[in-house]
Amino acid sequence: MEKSALLDALVHNAIDGIVTIDELGIVESINPSACKLFAYSEQEVLGKNISMLMPFGNKEAHDSYLKDYKMSGQSHIIGIGRELIGKTKKGNQFSFKIGVSEVNYAGRKIYAGFIHDLTQQKKDEERLKNYASHLEELVEERTKTLNDTIKALEKAKEKVSATLEKEKIISKLKNRFLSMASHEFRTPLSTAHLSASLIEKYAEPLDNANIIKHANKIINAVTNLTTILNDFLYIEQLEVGKVYAKPTCFDLVQLAEEITEEMQLLAKDNQQIQYSHYGFQKAINLDQNLIKNSIINLITNAIKYSDDGCSIKFTTEINDTHCIICVKDEGIGIPDEDQLHLFEPFFRAHNTGNIPGTGLGLNIVARYIALMKGTVSCVSTIHEGTLFTLTFSTI
Repeated sequence: MEKSALLDALVHNAIDGIVTIDELGIVESINPSACKLFAYSEQEVLGKNISMLMPFGNKEAHDSYLKDYKMSGQSHIIGIGRELIGKTKKGNQFSFKIGVSEVNYAGRKIYAGFIHDLTQQKKDEERLKNYASHLEELVEERTKTLNDTIKALEKAKEKVSATLEKEKIISKLKNRFLSMASHEFRTPLSTAHLSASLIEKYAEPLDNANIIKHANKIINAVTNLTTILNDFLYIEQLEVGKVYAKPTCFDLVQLAEEITEEMQLLAKDNQQIQYSHYGFQKAINLDQNLIKNSIINLITNAIKYSDDGCSIKFTTEINDTHCIICVKDEGIGIPDEDQLHLFEPFFRAHNTGNIPGTGLGLNIVARYIALMKGTVSCVSTIHEGTLFTLTFSTI
C-alpha cells in the first residue's frame, strides 16, 4: 500500500502528462498535468478513445498503429519517442513529444504514454530561426557596407594619388601610402570576413555569446574602415581647397563638455577624461566644426596611446589675448627624433607598434588649426606622456 501510494503521488504530481490506455485505445487514467495540457477534466477523458486528444488526421494513424502492433508485434511508436500533434478541448493544436511503454498488468496489456509539451521549445526554435534570418540580413547589410566602403576608398585613393602626382615628394608619399593601405585595410577586411564565416557556425544555440562577439567584430571592422576613409577624404578636401574656416561665435565650454562626455564613452576601462576651463569668458569666435574635429582627434590619440586607468587632462582657457586648448595624456610618448615629422602626412612614430592608425590625424589637425590662423605644438617624453596645445589669438 505504501508503494502504491507513493506511485500515485508521483504520477499525480509529475510535471509531464501521463496517460494510460488499453489495447483498444481507451483511456484508463490521466494525470493532472495531462488534463491541464489538453484542457479536459479527468472525467471527460476516462473511458474515451485516446484519439479524442488528436487532430482528425492523427486519429486514424493512431488506431492503425495499435492494430498493426497487435497483429505484427512491430512497433512504430511503442518504446520509441516521437513528436506528435495534440488537440485541446477548444480545438487548439500544439506539438508534444511522447514516449509510450507497454506494461503487462493483471494478465492484460496496458500502454502508458509520457507526454512532454513542446510549445515553448517550438517558440524558441522559431525565435532562433527568426534570429538567424535577421543575422543573415545583418551580415548581408554589413557586407554591402564593406563593398561600398571599398569602392569609396578606391575612389579616394585615385584622387589622392592624382594630387600627389603633382608633388615632388610623390615617390616617398606613395610608398608610405601603399604600405599603410596594405596593412590597415587588409587587416579589418580579413577580420570581417572570418567573423562573418563563423557567425553561421555559432548561430545554432540560442543566445550564444559568440554571435554577438563576431557580429561586433564586423561592426568594428567597418567602423575602422570608415575612419580611415574619412581621413583620406579630409586630406583630399584640404588638398583641393574645399575646406574653409567659417568662424562663428559659440560657447567653447559647452562644446568641450559635450566632447568630454562623448569621448568618455569611447575611453578604455578606467580611463578618465578630466576637463577644466580657466577664465571667466566662455565664448570664442572660431570655426566650431574644425575645433571639434581637432579636439576629438587629439583625445582619440590620447585614449589610443594610453593604458587602462590613465588620466587624460583636457583644458580650455580664454584670456585677454589668447584662447588655449590643451590635451595631455600619460601614454607611451613620442621619441625626440620623430617629433620633427609629427605633422607630416602618413607619418607615424616608431614606437606605435601594432596600434592602428593612418598617420593622417595630426596632419589634418595642423592644417585645420592653420586655416583658423592658430598654432599647434607638442611636448612629449617617452613613457611619461604627451601634451598638445592649440593656441589662437583673441585680439
